Amino acid sequence: MWFDGHHYWGMHWIWWILWIIFLIWIFATPWDVPGQRTKKETPLDILKKRYAAGEINSEEFEARKKNLLKK
Repeated sequence: MWFDGHHYWGMHWIWWILWIIFLIWIFATPWDVPGQRTKKETPLDILKKRYAAGEINSEEFEARKKNLLKK
């Protein structure tokens, strides 16, 4: 029979498959979603990390910071 209680010919399974595909798509997309996953670092953030790690000295930090902020 076509109608078996609450679904037609396996439509119940099709909806489960669609929901699973939808959830995988939401959580596995490589695109940036606002307010989700990690935020991208700005060039100034990267410069601050390099200064904190001791990769550049204070004069170089100030010169590069000035260059970044004037753009």
